[in-house]
Amino acid sequence: MRHTWEWNHTTLNLVMDRCAVSASFLKCPICKKRTEKEGNAFFPFCSERCRLADLGKWLDGAYAIPDTQTPPSPEEPESENNY
Repeated sequence: MRHTWEWNHTTLNLVMDRCAVSASFLKCPICKKRTEKEGNAFFPFCSERCRLADLGKWLDGAYAIPDTQTPPSPEEPESENNY
């Protein structure tokens, strides 16, 4: 596979856009408005409204990682050696 600078540069831009990161500012994770760290008490959010919206998502479990393991069924023995 041949990689060129253009491919890497394009990929880097896509990754930066996806992560909402730039050299001089960030995008608010809730509303995607441009927000700066300097003088912003709500950073990385643009406002208290967005900060509270994010907190609400955490409290509602919107950011929870789903459990992919299935519990063993009751008819399956716990172990093969029952002492």
